[in-house]
Amino acid sequence: MIDPGIKRCLGQMMKGVQVVAAVHEGTVRAYCSHWVCQVSFEEPILLASVSPRHDTHPLIVASGAFTVSILAGDQVEAGQYFSYPGRRFRHVAPEFLSTDRGHPVVPGAIAWLHCGVIDRLRSLGGHDGFPEIPLDHELFFARVLEVGEGRLREPPLLYSSRLGWRITGERAREPGESIRDRLLARLAAAGDGPGDDDEPDDGDRLGDGPAAEA
Repeated sequence: MIDPGIKRCLGQMMKGVQVVAAVHEGTVRAYCSHWVCQVSFEEPILLASVSPRHDTHPLIVASGAFTVSILAGDQVEAGQYFSYPGRRFRHVAPEFLSTDRGHPVVPGAIAWLHCGVIDRLRSLGGHDGFPEIPLDHELFFARVLEVGEGRLREPPLLYSSRLGWRITGERAREPGESIRDRLLARLAAAGDGPGDDDEPDDGDRLGDGPAAEA
């Protein structure tokens, strides 16, 4: 059982919402997640954490693929629908998922990514002196094979277990001068500017966004 303090703190983590779907031999299943993330930059690899108890899990295993729909802020009904095991509703709302584009996609999503599984883990550790830790979810690492752009300008749907469903709000800062600009100015004033051989980090690539290894 997870420590209540840890649970409360983890519950503050607000993340984007996706629907992960898979198809095998004509059967389509999907679940709602905010545990899909990018783990590699140059090679586009995604990580999806899937419960073996969910009926989407065996379809991902059998097909070796899944499709991620990134939900917009006005798609909370789709997010809620896929938050429950589909069998509870007898899959009564097929309008929330379409295969018209060749992959199971939520209509009207911001974008979708079709991914091919390259590895899966049910435990971590067990080597180099690290203790092995079994996981209650299976980790699927997958390469992005195909994408579809939808309503890219729409704000995404967000979720946390403590704060519930939210829509992305206002900018954290206006375009213009950033902390990066001020730090570079301080280095220049001190006569210690960045060298020509300095490699840009992920923050540079993403426009002062969070670095992948920060």
